[in-house]
Amino acid sequence: MTNTYAPSQPRHGFHLERDVMVPMRDGVRLATDIYRPCHGDGRLLEEPVPALLVRTSYDKTAPEWDDVIPYYVRRGYAFVVQDLRSRFRSEGDGHYYHTINPWEGDDGYDTVEWLAGQDWCTGKIGTLGSSHRAIVQTQLALRKPPHLAAMWVEAGPTNIYRHEAREGGAMSFQMFGALHLHALDCHEVGDDPEKARVIFDAMRDMREWLQKFPLKPGETALRVAPDLEQTAFDYYYRGEYDDWWAQEAANQEPYFDQHADVPMTLSCGWYDNFVGATASYYVEMNSKNKSPARLILGAWCHGGMRAPESWHGDVDTGQESVWTNAIYNPERLRFFDQHLKGMPAAENDPPVRIYVMGTGDGTKTDRGNLNHGGYWRDEAEWPIARTEFQTLYMHEDGTLDPFASTDNDGALTYTFDPEHPVPTVGGPIVGMFEITPPEDGGPALEDVPDFMDQWTLARDNLREVVEAGGFHQKEGPQWIGARPPYPLLKDRPDVLAFETRPLDDDTEVTGEVSVKLWVSSTAIDTDFTVKLIDVYPESDDYPDGYHLNLTDTIQRMRYRNSWTDPEMMTPGEPCEVTITLWPTSNVFKKGHRIRIDISSSNFPRFDVNPNTGEPVGRHTKMIKAENTVHTSAGRASRVILPIVPSPSQ
Repeated sequence: MTNTYAPSQPRHGFHLERDVMVPMRDGVRLATDIYRPCHGDGRLLEEPVPALLVRTSYDKTAPEWDDVIPYYVRRGYAFVVQDLRSRFRSEGDGHYYHTINPWEGDDGYDTVEWLAGQDWCTGKIGTLGSSHRAIVQTQLALRKPPHLAAMWVEAGPTNIYRHEAREGGAMSFQMFGALHLHALDCHEVGDDPEKARVIFDAMRDMREWLQKFPLKPGETALRVAPDLEQTAFDYYYRGEYDDWWAQEAANQEPYFDQHADVPMTLSCGWYDNFVGATASYYVEMNSKNKSPARLILGAWCHGGMRAPESWHGDVDTGQESVWTNAIYNPERLRFFDQHLKGMPAAENDPPVRIYVMGTGDGTKTDRGNLNHGGYWRDEAEWPIARTEFQTLYMHEDGTLDPFASTDNDGALTYTFDPEHPVPTVGGPIVGMFEITPPEDGGPALEDVPDFMDQWTLARDNLREVVEAGGFHQKEGPQWIGARPPYPLLKDRPDVLAFETRPLDDDTEVTGEVSVKLWVSSTAIDTDFTVKLIDVYPESDDYPDGYHLNLTDTIQRMRYRNSWTDPEMMTPGEPCEVTITLWPTSNVFKKGHRIRIDISSSNFPRFDVNPNTGEPVGRHTKMIKAENTVHTSAGRASRVILPIVPSPSQ
């Protein structure tokens, strides 16, 4: 007889113990809110319950938990939310280095074991949370607390250098904006209204600040939060992967062999900059651990699993792609019911679930978004075993096809001017926020609020400086650095576009896309960017077609062979470089084209290479570079696409 899963039912009320000061091994106490199930008359349950733990740098009282905590507590869980050390109401020495804090593993271990020792707890602890709350889960899992029983890790990097701060060796400028948000509630700023005013003012002018680089320490608003300014310049100046990047707090990947062997679910979105990290984390845990691991990849931007919208930037992936807590809460409940309460597993629960984008009709929705569509599909593994890899070659006439060139001299050259970089138009971006100014409905900020309210005021009035997600790849006044007459990006003289002819059949690309370029430059160091684009044909709604970005990345050439030992280019000498884009899943429909855009900048998603070979951030000048992509028979630039055949094939 098969056991059938029936979820825990909402039978309880909940009781809050606010600001329980949980002791760490060094005597520091961390402010912790504990929500416990109780009877209707307010009496706490007599029997012990499992606990769900969130450790956060974003304020344990944040309203994002308002429809999460009661859901689980009423179903027989204790729900615990804790401010990290030196954040909000927790104690500490005031030091806080964004996502690279060496004490988080020990603090997480101590918290798990303290909870397990309470008489109201069964001793089974599950962890959950996204972004920084995901990072601290991984950090504590490396300590293997005996009572850690399950983890749901959403959208977190496991290698700060590669995933968060130095993608492809370039600095991800989104971290500059994120650090300002963290500064508002750090202990270094605290109740000092003048310091808070400096941060608030900078956040209202973030668009301008991003265009002031290169900057020096002491010149940014983060000077009032010295630890975070130091972190910003570590991100900016430390181009090489050195001992600072290699510390466990910054890179957990070398330590995965000591990771707790517990059931895990890992989730993220295609337009989230941590989708590659999430997929890799799953692969590692699935191969190293005996406990089951599950991977869920949706059509979301960062944190978008909880968002009520079906659009991500300008692309609408359909109502089916929307989760919100209406789906997310029951999904997590099913996972924790099984692994913390020992309830039967749901039948036919697949190890991998992905949202395949691109099956919409391409019309404009009532809201004005591209109807790109998509659907959920279950898979037995990741990467998908039935994948067939197709190589498409780039040609001097801008075409992309399966046939290698027979031309001995094919090449395309463009001028990369770092004073006029290619503007970022969507993509996987997080943390690039500003506070909405008063003229657009934001706060006047005549009086700086008290310390505990600063984060709340900022959070409630944030808007993206550069919007994340999918967009028509065309300049416009909303994009930083764009200038009239606002051309299509492919028509810029510093962008090379290689595209297929219109496809004869629907073609699904799911997985990592690898691009092998033969390149040369007049500079000793430069960057090359790569972007995968779904080109819609012309239509009544889109007379010029629609060029939808799917995934993109960058490669700083001095790091083409090693993150630790930079190697400058020899001007004019061709070299081969492999650039791997974070995974995606998209159906390029019949009549569409597959396009690869090559350039040398994507600002402000990444900092701009001055082309001089100087340490970036401390460079003294910028120079133009003549950058060449070779397409000849002997130097064939090409893209390798992970094609998933349709059932009919």
